[in-house]
Amino acid sequence: QVQLVESGGGLVQAGGSLRLSCAASGLTSSNYVMGWFRQAPGKEREFVANIHWSGASAYYADSVKARFTASRDNAKNTVHLQMNSVKPEDTAVYYCAARRGTGVAVTSPKRYDSWGQGTQVTVSS
Repeated sequence: QVQLVESGGGLVQAGGSLRLSCAASGLTSSNYVMGWFRQAPGKEREFVANIHWSGASAYYADSVKARFTASRDNAKNTVHLQMNSVKPEDTAVYYCAARRGTGVAVTSPKRYDSWGQGTQVTVSS
């Protein structure tokens, strides 16, 4: 059973940076895609970014492209989301998710099988 634990959320000023981490356990192979999603109050959960566990490919939502970067540290079974130039509209609970497969262009939350508990990111203006 895959278990995911996010960390690194907090309060940051607009224009600042924050790095989220997701520690994964129970992965039985390297054929996983690790996704980042976010959900703001009153809104649906939306795709942010994902990365194949091998690190060979990544995919980003247009709203975060060139500002956020997904990476992985296989030695520590951890994936990261580096958030730069954050904006107030980035405020949300951020979730880490995992699915078996290779396609990083899969952005629907329904296609992901395992989820972390979420970490709050608040960007002040």
